[in-house]
Amino acid sequence: MAVADEPSAFTLQDPRITESSGLAASSAHPGVYWTHNDSDDGPYVYAVDGGTGRTVATVTLRGVEPRDVEAVSVGPDGDVYVGDIGDNLGGGWSEVWIYRFPEPGRLRDTTVTPVRYTVRYEDGPRNAESLMVHPRTGRVYLASKSERKSGVYAGPEDLSASGVNDFRRIADVDLEVTDGAFSPDGTRLVLRSYFGAEMYRWTEEGRPEPVGSVPVSTFGQGESVTFTRAGDTLMFGSEGANSRVAPRELTGRALPRSVTEEREKEEADRAGSESGDVPPAGDEQRDLAVGAVVFAAATVLWLSLRRAFRRRDRPRARD
Repeated sequence: MAVADEPSAFTLQDPRITESSGLAASSAHPGVYWTHNDSDDGPYVYAVDGGTGRTVATVTLRGVEPRDVEAVSVGPDGDVYVGDIGDNLGGGWSEVWIYRFPEPGRLRDTTVTPVRYTVRYEDGPRNAESLMVHPRTGRVYLASKSERKSGVYAGPEDLSASGVNDFRRIADVDLEVTDGAFSPDGTRLVLRSYFGAEMYRWTEEGRPEPVGSVPVSTFGQGESVTFTRAGDTLMFGSEGANSRVAPRELTGRALPRSVTEEREKEEADRAGSESGDVPPAGDEQRDLAVGAVVFAAATVLWLSLRRAFRRRDRPRARD
C-alpha cells in the first residue's frame, strides 16, 4: 500500500469499478483515495491504493439503497461523506441524500451504518454531482450541474439527521460541474467539468471567487477531482472500466495559500543561508553557547588573579 502522498498516475484495477464518479484523498491513510460507482452498483465505497490502483478496502453502507451516487468527500473530523445527489431527470426528485460514516482506521472490507441526511434546495430540485466538505468549518457544499448556469449551494452549519436540510444558492458558476473539492487548507475550491476545470479562491465570507482555469490531466468523460494531502497537486479521474487517475501540479495563483506561504518561507531561508545571514542552528549553536560560557569564566578568573597580584606587590606601611 502507498505510504506517502507522492502523486503519480494510476489505473483503477478493480473490475467492479466501471463508473468511478467521485474521488477523495483519505485523511487517515496517505496515498489512498476513496471512490464509488455511479448508479446501478450498490451501497459500496472503495478505498484505492494510489500506488498500485488496487482496491484495499470495500465499505458497505448498511440500510442504504442508493439512487444515483455522484460524489464523495472527507471532512475535517475524518468522516467520509457520500452524495446520493444525482438527478438525471433534471429536477424529478424533491429530496436527495448524503451519507456519512467515520473513515476506518484499518483498511479492510467492512460494513457500517451511516448517518443519513435528507437534502432539499431552497430554489427547487435539480441535478448535482459535486459534494465538498470544507476542511476547516466542516460545512457541506453542493454544486449543481446545468448546461446553462450551475450553482454552489451551502448547507446549514450543522447537518441534521432528524429533519430536512435546506441548501441555499450562494454563487453562480459558468461550468457544467461534474465534481469539486476544497484544498486541505480551505483557501481554494476546484470545480471540474467533463473537459476542463476552474479554480476559485474561497473568501473569508464563504464565497468562491474566480482565479482561473486549470488544465485537466485525463482524457475521456471527466467525472472526478480531488486535492492531494499536500495541497499542491490535483488528481483527475474519468469514468469507465480501468479508468485512469492522473496528477496535475498547480502553479501560481491556483496554489492554496498554505503552499505558497511555505514555499516563500523556504526561499527566504535558502536566500539567507546563501548570504550567511541565517543564525546557526543545532550543534553549531550549542558550540557557540559553550564557547561563550568558557570565555566568560576565563575572564572572571583573569580579573581575580590580577587583583590578587596587585595586593601582593603593594608596599607595606612602616611602623
